[in-house]
Amino acid sequence: MAIDPRGADLKRYLGEDPGGPVVMLNLLRFAEGGRATYQQYADALNATFLPRYGGEVLFAGEGSTALVAEDGQSWDAVVLVRYPSREAFSRMVADPEYQQVTHLRTEALSEAVLQATSGWTPA
Repeated sequence: MAIDPRGADLKRYLGEDPGGPVVMLNLLRFAEGGRATYQQYADALNATFLPRYGGEVLFAGEGSTALVAEDGQSWDAVVLVRYPSREAFSRMVADPEYQQVTHLRTEALSEAVLQATSGWTPA
């Protein structure tokens, strides 16, 4: 299962940039014992990298009852993180200091979805 974005993924992500802020949807399934490891990653993200790149956690919560989902589509946690731009997120994941802690996320998860979202303009 894919856990971390690859170079080709980031290139496509930047190439599809509509401009403006981006909210990254994180759907997380933890590996056995992974919650504590993920918390170490989240602590580093919140203390150093989100402030450095203008990001903010909009929501972080436990997964609960899946009302509409196929078997295996429920998630342990959901996190929404807003960045001022796709470029800011891309710079963060390329940061050598960030790369020293990203292994914690990789080790903590058995499966993940990381999807860029952009807001709708009200009609």
